[in-house]
Amino acid sequence: MNRSRSSCDRKALQAAVTRMTRSSTSQGKHNGHAGRRGPGPGPYGRQRRKQTDSALAQDLSRVSGQEALCASTAGQTSASTPDQRGSSAFPGKLPSRGGVASVARLVKLGRCKNVVVVAGAGISTASGIPDFRTPGTGLYANLEKYNIPYPEAIFNIDYFSSDPQPFFSLAKALYPGGHRPNYIHYFIRMLHHKGLLLRMYTQNIDGLEKVCGIPDDKLVEAHGSFASASCHLCYTPYPAEEAKVAIMNDKVPVCTFCAATVKPDVVFFGEDLPQKYFLSAEDFPKADLLIIMGTSLKIEPFASLVNTVRSTVPRLLLNRHAVGPFEKVPLRRGDHMELGDLEDTVRGFAQTLGWCSEIEELMRTQESLSVPVLVSSPSSQSGQMSFRGARPGVKRMPSSGGEETDSETDSKSSSSSPNNLILHY
Repeated sequence: MNRSRSSCDRKALQAAVTRMTRSSTSQGKHNGHAGRRGPGPGPYGRQRRKQTDSALAQDLSRVSGQEALCASTAGQTSASTPDQRGSSAFPGKLPSRGGVASVARLVKLGRCKNVVVVAGAGISTASGIPDFRTPGTGLYANLEKYNIPYPEAIFNIDYFSSDPQPFFSLAKALYPGGHRPNYIHYFIRMLHHKGLLLRMYTQNIDGLEKVCGIPDDKLVEAHGSFASASCHLCYTPYPAEEAKVAIMNDKVPVCTFCAATVKPDVVFFGEDLPQKYFLSAEDFPKADLLIIMGTSLKIEPFASLVNTVRSTVPRLLLNRHAVGPFEKVPLRRGDHMELGDLEDTVRGFAQTLGWCSEIEELMRTQESLSVPVLVSSPSSQSGQMSFRGARPGVKRMPSSGGEETDSETDSKSSSSSPNNLILHY
């Protein structure tokens, strides 16, 4: 009996490792990937000890030490005037401007050649897509008319199975196409242009990363997109344009194989993340710089990715608020923050790097092409995409409280115009 039970427990543990449960709570998220490494030194442990004495770690420590000295001096000369960001109360947190300066220095020195970007919906607000939970304009604040038991239900796959009509009613406004990339998207594109971008991991489904020209092989759309459609039950592919036409005409697209309901390949709560998501197991150990922008780091398992880089790898948070591991005081050595308006922050980062003119030229060139890359409107003859979103692996699940916290719009987002709503996960 005990032997059989032990075998079942081992199988359950193996299943949990290969199919992590998606949760919107941050509690316990920082250990989401740590379990894979094991308690012993292992390959990650050896890399960590070796990297401690690397030139990157030494340079980073030297830069951080200089900033800490400047911060201490500033605090002595203005003790009667507390810093607006509150850094005087928390000496472990460096001034936010120092974060960009430190990382820009490392990039200029050629220390960062494999940059991984983790992005949420905050990178798209400058494109006219408001955040997710702003009272009055957020998506959840405008769902009463759909007569659902709780806001998340409209994006819950189990609820969709029993009643797809609320989502289809909303989906008419969710299809993208009415927004253009902004300076933040093109900054990330410039990382690729410079040969520095290892991969971008985005929670967004607005497709603006592709529109600005980030290649598909450099992009992981962790929460799917509207560019394809399939049966929600058997995952048989379905023509995306036909699905859109049916939804726009208040009809329910039906699978030709099993007769179940078809939906766009946006990953709902309770569904598996795309197979491409698992590139993270290779990418994050290789990264020598992690840039986190426009996300609240609340949505699992995506949020735990930021903790899978080596301990000596610099992490830069560009956000409106401190989130995730950046809320801790003092910050981990090598962690840097730049808080405030994201587009202004990224422009400052580009200026420090000396990339401003190149990014502006890239924007002019790319925008002049105006190549649509998402599923086109029913009347359009161009802009369709052929890639499909695989679904095995990681599941996305709502939090036990049935609610998502979103400080920097990293989940779903709605436009202020009811005809231009864009959903973000």
